[in-house]
Amino acid sequence: KASQPNPNDLRNNIPLSKKHNAELPAVNLPTDALARIMRFLPAREWGALSLTCVGFNYSLGACRVSHLASRLMRRQDSVGLWGDKGGNGDVCLVGGLELCGGRKEAQEILERSLVSGGDTGRLVSKKMKASNKKKDGSAGHADADEYPGYARFVEEATIGYSAMQCSRNAVFPTHLQGRFASCSPEHTLLRIGGGGNTTSGPGGSGTATWGVGKRGQLGHGNRDDESQPRLLLGKIGWGIRIVQVAAGGGLVRVAHSLLLTSTGRVLSFGTAQYGQLGHGYDAGKQLSDCLRPRYIEALKHEKCICVAAGELHSGAVTVDGDVYTWGEGFCGQLGLGDRRPHLLPEQVTLGGLEDECVSNMSCGCRHTLVVTEEGEVYSWGLGRFGVLGQSYTDFTYNNDIGMVVPEGEAGQVQGLAVRPPPMPAAQIDAAVEAANADGVNDLINSLDALNLTLDDPSDQCYPVAIDSLKGFRAVGVCAGHRHSMVLDENGGLYTFGSGANGALGHGDLLGQEFPVKVLEFEKNNIRIHQMSAGVDISMAVSTTGHVYAWGKATDGRIGLGLGRNEITIPRLVDMGEEKFKAVDVECGYVHSIIIGLDGSVYQCGGVGTDGKDDGQQDLDTEEGTRPGYPAKLSGYNIWHRIAEPNEKVIKQKWTKYGKYELKGRSKMMNEGVRSIG
Repeated sequence: KASQPNPNDLRNNIPLSKKHNAELPAVNLPTDALARIMRFLPAREWGALSLTCVGFNYSLGACRVSHLASRLMRRQDSVGLWGDKGGNGDVCLVGGLELCGGRKEAQEILERSLVSGGDTGRLVSKKMKASNKKKDGSAGHADADEYPGYARFVEEATIGYSAMQCSRNAVFPTHLQGRFASCSPEHTLLRIGGGGNTTSGPGGSGTATWGVGKRGQLGHGNRDDESQPRLLLGKIGWGIRIVQVAAGGGLVRVAHSLLLTSTGRVLSFGTAQYGQLGHGYDAGKQLSDCLRPRYIEALKHEKCICVAAGELHSGAVTVDGDVYTWGEGFCGQLGLGDRRPHLLPEQVTLGGLEDECVSNMSCGCRHTLVVTEEGEVYSWGLGRFGVLGQSYTDFTYNNDIGMVVPEGEAGQVQGLAVRPPPMPAAQIDAAVEAANADGVNDLINSLDALNLTLDDPSDQCYPVAIDSLKGFRAVGVCAGHRHSMVLDENGGLYTFGSGANGALGHGDLLGQEFPVKVLEFEKNNIRIHQMSAGVDISMAVSTTGHVYAWGKATDGRIGLGLGRNEITIPRLVDMGEEKFKAVDVECGYVHSIIIGLDGSVYQCGGVGTDGKDDGQQDLDTEEGTRPGYPAKLSGYNIWHRIAEPNEKVIKQKWTKYGKYELKGRSKMMNEGVRSIG
């Protein structure tokens, strides 16, 4: 007997025929009315809607330009999007951005995004191919299958909407370091690849790494260097969706990496010497390096929305606004009230941070910055150079001990922690004996006699709010090697710390203990959308998509050519394309990464691999690349969906020696028993 259909099954009521689809109210709406409605749908919901109706999918194709323009254009109340001047009316969802000037330009951006990066291996649906054959294939009339993937990329870059499964409102921090790329002095992480099935989401879900791999920070299961971006395997991007990357390390030849998934889990790999991976001890109380991404089990019950990697420490922000840190803490950079290393993540509760809801964070060389939802900025760690935005007391010696100084600098550098004069043997013995006898007072007296101290006066071991920033609302922070950046809600940029090589952008080489606004942007009415601080270099992206750079410009590391050294005022970077718009930028030491609005990837400078000199000589770039200027990586686009690469499994051949291995232990034992009997 045939089973009767379940009347409560909603799937039985879904109209599947073309006749029923034609009767849907949304299909019968005029194009302009439908376009205005679709502007308010996030990309994820747009994609879900396009799957509900076969005929409706093509109708959405005409709404794509309107939807894209609402994310890229500033508010203009006088003219609507479909008017003569191509404004976007009073329904613009992103205030302050000017990445697009009208409908025509939005259509050009959409078309350029499909081909930017060259042959990326982009997956194209069958309906998209058929649509391009039957119609003209223009951005305003082609099938809408491929658009949700690009819309997701744009929404992440402009309004921070990432459709994270761990967040109820799915909102990512708007101004975040490592959203698409992250750089350390030795290696680079790039969100790229992914897609190809319904479980992994759009392109940009995977991760590619390249650079020096001696510390295992590239995550490929070995310690080899990679001169070209290489995708991580193990279902990353195809089943495990990555929404943020963080490359940690410094000039002391250590490096590690962090990945944040859409479910709020954190993976780490690389050097584990100082506990910066957060895995704790292995068997035998060893801190073993991880050559492949590994989940931090101590955070499995927390849903994270932001991760940050410093030189020897790491941090994460949960969906509830709590901050966790782990790794080396000898400068107080963990904010846990001590200078001890912490091998597992621990919540930062001192300084009133427990009562604050933190939105994002950034880890520098030996310091940490966080910004709360109310716009307050907290800092802690090594206060040398004034990177904490607070006053500090400096040492009086001249030799460096507390922080590695970039090469090329000779003599005394203002603001460095220092090495004391040589200790006589007798005094060394007295200090050791006092320590062995657990005589704390005797040990301190011995150190005082040598003009030493256990407390660095510039260290700040717990979070303290930066009082000078309480007059405005901050939305983003960035901690560099020895300088820091803060971005306010109006697009104003503030810098403080070491002014070496002009990294602060104030027109001189002087350091600043307190945040100072970069006046070059203010007087030219330039508002900043994203910024990044590296090792004596700084870069920023304006709300119009232009890239600015300043600081040490040697070897084209910030894209200002080869003939410059110190740039003390922000300069416009010549991208080589008239219509190029940027959405993100990341700085390292000898290189930097720029992400275009069309998903393209540019690199300035480069990290030398396999013993070669630093530079772009090993990169696969497009023709016409100018030395010292940004080079467009060929074959890579952030949002393109690509097929999952196959991991080669090497089968080990067992070598058998003698009859024991051939017969096996059980047979040999049986033969031995029979021979005895």
